[in-house]
Amino acid sequence: MSSTSAAGAVARIAALASATLVNIAPSGKASTSSFASVVDKALELNAQLEVEQLNQHAELGSVLTQLKPAGNGLISVLSHAHQQTFTRLVPHLPKLVQTPVVFHVASAGEHSDVMALRQSGLVLLHSSTAAQAHDHALLATKIATSAKRAVLHFFEDVSGPVEEVTNVDLASFIGSVAASSSTDAAKTNGVNGHANGVNGANGHTNGHASAAPSEAGLDDLESAIDAAYEDVAELVGHAVEPFQLVGASDAANLAVVLGAGSEILQDYTAPHNDLAVLDIRLVRPSLPQRLLDVIPAGVKHIAVLEQSVRRTTKLGPLFVDVATAFQGSERALPSTFVSGILGHIEDGDKAAKELVKALEAPKPKHAFVVGDVKKLAARAQAAPAAAASTGPVQVPKHEEAYNLMLEQVFAERLSVVNSANEESDDHPAARSPEYAFGQVLAHLEQRDELVRAVNDVLRDGAVSTELHEALSQWLTAKTDAKKNVAASNKVASLLQSTASGAALEKIKSLSSHLSLKSRWIVGSDAWAYDAGMGGVHHVIASGRNVNMLIFDSVPYTKRDAQAAHKRKKDIALYAMNYGNVYVASTAIYADYTQVLHALMEADKFDGPSVVLAYVPYRTVDAPALDVLRETKLAVDSGYWPLFRWDPSAEARGSEVFRLDGVRLREQLQQFLDRQNLFTTLVNSRPELSYDIAASQGNALRELQRRKAKEAYEKMLGSLDGPPLLILVASDGGNAEKVAKKLAVRAKARGVAARLLTMDDYPVTEELKDEKNVVFLTSTAGQGEAPQNGRFTYKALHAMSGAAIPDTVNYTVFAMGDSHYWPRPEDAHYYNKPGKDIDVRLEQLGATRMAPIGLGDDQDADGYQTGYKIWEPLLWKALGVDTVEVKEAEPEPITNEHMKIASNYLRGTIKEGLEDTSTGAIAESDTQLTKFHGTYMQYDRDTLEERKAAGLEPAYSFMIRARIPGGVVTPEQWLQLDDVAEKYGNQTIKITTRQTIQYHCIIKSNLKAAMQGINKSMLDTIAACGDVNRNVMCSPNPNLSELHEDVFEFSKSISEHLLPRMNAYHEIWLDKETDSSKQLLVGGVLQDYEPLYGPYYLPRKFKIAIAVPPRNDTDCFAHDIGLIAIADPVTKRLAGFNLAVGGGMGVTHSMKATYPRLGSVIGFVTPEQTLDACRIVMLIQRDTGNRANRKQARLKYTIDKHWGGADNFKAEVERRLGYKLAEPKPYKFETNTDHYGWTQDYKGNYHCTLWLENGRVRDEAGDPFRTGLRELCKIHKGNFRLTPNQHIIVSDIKPEDKDTIDAHLRKYKMNNWEHSGVKLSASACVAFPTCGLAMAESERYLPLLMDKVEAIFEANGLRSTDTVFRMSGCANGCSRPWMAEAGFVGKAPGQYVMTLGGSHNGTRLSKIYRESVDEKEILEIMNKLVPQYAQNRIEGESFGDYVIRAGIIKPTTSGMAFYEDMCPSDVVPPSAAAKKGPAQATEHYDRASSA
Repeated sequence: MSSTSAAGAVARIAALASATLVNIAPSGKASTSSFASVVDKALELNAQLEVEQLNQHAELGSVLTQLKPAGNGLISVLSHAHQQTFTRLVPHLPKLVQTPVVFHVASAGEHSDVMALRQSGLVLLHSSTAAQAHDHALLATKIATSAKRAVLHFFEDVSGPVEEVTNVDLASFIGSVAASSSTDAAKTNGVNGHANGVNGANGHTNGHASAAPSEAGLDDLESAIDAAYEDVAELVGHAVEPFQLVGASDAANLAVVLGAGSEILQDYTAPHNDLAVLDIRLVRPSLPQRLLDVIPAGVKHIAVLEQSVRRTTKLGPLFVDVATAFQGSERALPSTFVSGILGHIEDGDKAAKELVKALEAPKPKHAFVVGDVKKLAARAQAAPAAAASTGPVQVPKHEEAYNLMLEQVFAERLSVVNSANEESDDHPAARSPEYAFGQVLAHLEQRDELVRAVNDVLRDGAVSTELHEALSQWLTAKTDAKKNVAASNKVASLLQSTASGAALEKIKSLSSHLSLKSRWIVGSDAWAYDAGMGGVHHVIASGRNVNMLIFDSVPYTKRDAQAAHKRKKDIALYAMNYGNVYVASTAIYADYTQVLHALMEADKFDGPSVVLAYVPYRTVDAPALDVLRETKLAVDSGYWPLFRWDPSAEARGSEVFRLDGVRLREQLQQFLDRQNLFTTLVNSRPELSYDIAASQGNALRELQRRKAKEAYEKMLGSLDGPPLLILVASDGGNAEKVAKKLAVRAKARGVAARLLTMDDYPVTEELKDEKNVVFLTSTAGQGEAPQNGRFTYKALHAMSGAAIPDTVNYTVFAMGDSHYWPRPEDAHYYNKPGKDIDVRLEQLGATRMAPIGLGDDQDADGYQTGYKIWEPLLWKALGVDTVEVKEAEPEPITNEHMKIASNYLRGTIKEGLEDTSTGAIAESDTQLTKFHGTYMQYDRDTLEERKAAGLEPAYSFMIRARIPGGVVTPEQWLQLDDVAEKYGNQTIKITTRQTIQYHCIIKSNLKAAMQGINKSMLDTIAACGDVNRNVMCSPNPNLSELHEDVFEFSKSISEHLLPRMNAYHEIWLDKETDSSKQLLVGGVLQDYEPLYGPYYLPRKFKIAIAVPPRNDTDCFAHDIGLIAIADPVTKRLAGFNLAVGGGMGVTHSMKATYPRLGSVIGFVTPEQTLDACRIVMLIQRDTGNRANRKQARLKYTIDKHWGGADNFKAEVERRLGYKLAEPKPYKFETNTDHYGWTQDYKGNYHCTLWLENGRVRDEAGDPFRTGLRELCKIHKGNFRLTPNQHIIVSDIKPEDKDTIDAHLRKYKMNNWEHSGVKLSASACVAFPTCGLAMAESERYLPLLMDKVEAIFEANGLRSTDTVFRMSGCANGCSRPWMAEAGFVGKAPGQYVMTLGGSHNGTRLSKIYRESVDEKEILEIMNKLVPQYAQNRIEGESFGDYVIRAGIIKPTTSGMAFYEDMCPSDVVPPSAAAKKGPAQATEHYDRASSA
């Protein structure tokens, strides 16, 4: 029998026995809960369990009434005893008392709050030991499920010996519980639903909830309780009783005990003392007759001891119950019958003797104490829930962002009256908003008094002229935040030097109110539910200048668990009805700038202000990513609209109401124009939901049916063969291509085929009416259905058995990669969606007409191997296998067809932009807009929620600018920033190609954003697409004369290889071109592309220039890499070493694709460079693979078409007409940035700013974007964007350095004091906007790097630069295949891990693990980093060390990338790892030359 905590035993049973487990963490900190260790592993105990994590401020009653548990329907709540939890539960008890709910409450010796619920109708059980807690947890489960009655089991949070029932026995018991719950074992009467509410400020109920069962109901309940006791006793193998009497039956003294210490007293009954102890375990129902039967008849003195120290009555609640039992019987009360308090007992014999002495005293008194009450109170105070309430107040970390913003905006003016950080007021309610409001009123009244005193002094005129003038100025500026500072300081200074007088003494005593404060009251998530009766009403009704910040933390996905009348967002409607209140609804994770405006406007408003802050989280430990996703869902749907209501704006001629959410603004503008505000939108469910976002919801659901019907009718009108419905689900487009080809082949055989995307087909309603169906699906992530097939997948699994008649014939073709998840335990992911659909359709009653086909990318012909076997079986099943097909199969439409048919990249883009029925453009146009610098994307965070609501995805566009060399002026940056503010998501992304991207630009703003970029004298031409893209160069052009020359070359190359693209000017800038004036037959414009021709390039083309010794552009990762060589005498540019064939893109598990570093093929002079670049690009244009885009980059052209770099070099020389010179010597040292201040040869300064993953944005406490914008107003030089996604403030004159430095410090932009690993990390965008992303990258890497950084610092490697890079997919935009440690997304939370890239960007890494999650990453780092710290040689990089130590083999070429990948495990350092520096150098030389 092992020692177990009561909480652990209880939590285990709750997890195993329940359908839903609700864990209430003290102050939201799950780690402080006694249940945490079990709850964290609850799903391992019970895979079907639903777990809800709440904090103790959550509306538990609302949550419970909304839950709909499956199975036996049992809900178990795990909580620590906390007054607030029980008080707020009272109104909900009439509904809950007749439901199978068990409240397991860990107590710490104080039962007042629990006992206040004894009249609520709940069954109350108490356990004083861990063994009792275990048994009573089983008992509570049995009673709740069999009697359909809520049970409150409160137990002492102690540890002790427990003989826990086995999982097998418990499973059997739970099964019997479930069976009994379906019978009519408990026919209890309903409740009248009334409660007498809360008694004053102490929070205790008045003792009645009018929910007690009737007599008949009580009889049934008692029967159920009796049966439960018997069943549990049989299960545990010992007696389990509602009451236990210990001691001699003829004892004169009896202690009726409820609480911890009973078991100690029991050890000191007779013969030690004339005492018996009756331990009360069943508190409600009290079963009075059985209680009396247990009390010995000869007892003369009875003391009722309970641990209700905070009770408000002299007599304890248990005492009243025992007295009632005597009064309701014929049995007389004993001569002594008193109520006592049970304290903490350590010495049982001493306590027993004190008890006997008190009972046998001549005049026994009530409320006497047995044990130590102070220790009991101390124990209760130390309990998690109590400690959370009375200990130091901690602002939840997700809400802290708003506090930081308040500090940032108002600085010294800020006064958060109920701040968690303010310790000067030790009043128990000092942090409550109500108390704070009283303080604010007092402060305002004192300032009013100060104003009157100043006016009195000015009228009297008995002060100096200087003071008189200062006071007059102060009066004028008293409400002006800017002018008030100087005026207040001047008055305060003069008051100190002025002789005292009665009037001046008054002013001096109130001088603390001279300064204008921005006063804020912060309402916690538990405040302001009842706006009409609570603190909000009082603030609004006061009319005083008070600002309120009210949080709502209810996650969008849990919104239905919140009662409609308690949604804090509706405080806005309430406040707006007053007319004199500033109201704003904000969400910092959605729109930082809007929050900033709201706070500033609230402060300026002369009257009450209410700022609602949406920060959705379940616990304070919730990841920021979860908070972000919940916020986006709420804002995008309109559940949490972003708006500002400023009644004072009308006087200024501005709009009173401003809707800030871009999507919602579009959807609701018509409503707002009619000045209906929100009143037209608030109905019985007062929320702005997807259902009112437009009529799109129902329309798109109807669209599914219409698409299916149109396709069906079209098919019937054209063919007479057997019907065939092809349903396809595809993420990357491969399965879609196969489905289209299948449809064409079917029609060629006379089959009446129609093709639909799975989720466009109403499978639940119409599948039963089909005759022949093909399901064709690819595989996503960890065996998941593709995005456009997930609802079909879920719908099939939700359908009941035999829902499909056997007249429906089906077959499935699944496409996947058997090596994508190479570990044996992951093998079941292979083609899982297709296999699941195949099995499910058979279960539903459909007839399989052909076996499932499995396409495997690892087969010799890829998926074709399996497809060639499967397709003939389909034709045979349809009876068309003998049909001879004579017509040639049409060629599939590819990007090459789209380009040639696009009329030089015009397509139907212009028409698509004018189509307001959708936020998208045509699929073919999405390929063309890339050439114009923009990609269509959609918000993947909100995709499923919108689809469920019948809405199309939240489409938006990414725009990428063309900025050769990454240089922009301050004037240009201000214009670019304005575009982000007006049309984007108020952020700017600096890319790894030294340019910028905007995200989340909706279609209606796309053209305006393009024109906004053009106003900066920049453009987006060729920023994307199959052309030469933004030309990169080393970002410090003034460090030497050579850097200046290189920058000029980057601009020259960019212009030299720029496509003509008249279409860009016509579509986006509305300009006439020479092409637009010349029409050919059919209305086609006469146009041409002198370099590219109508087909452009087979794939994208990239050029980068590096200046040794810093390879900060990773020049070998590009199609052309130019290595600048300086003239040793003049220090000017002598020419470039020319490298060709670099590229990062890979397809997972497809070894025909690989990363490759450029091959240096020669040297070109400055005069030869432009021609050399053009020739290389034209060879790629002419010989690149246009049939397979995955093999279309220059690296494959060199390796597979030309057979290597030497042959390619020969072709370059042939076209140039001369031989290339031999490469010049060079040496690279690093590919990272140098942060902080540097000085160039001219004496000017440059400062490199660290910017995490290149995201320019404002965050609480980190106003980087604002700082950069303000810097533009004083900076006279340029900004330079680095390939590592950072910003250089460059060309700073010596006399301006101090000014710039002060500005950087003011806005916290001098933030480069991080560890080497953090400074060297970078990530691509990935989720939520990139359609190719398989895993998180930009949003996740900072979280991972915090943990990796801790490992490096723990091993003394804080200052060591180690390049970590993460990419959301295998295309590798962040160049992870060159990192010393790279992570490439494979599925959500899963990454390919690579090691061994060189620190100077001259060696590829190699795959170390094909799939790792965070836990595995940290385990690997915890093994490798200590080895590196211990065994590295001086100056050795991490990438070099892992190769020298034999941990990973070096990658010697792109085609050898997969050789020796995935070593079995982390190996001990090899002999090479212990060699000296000279030998180590020799080791590297051999590896590099291999």
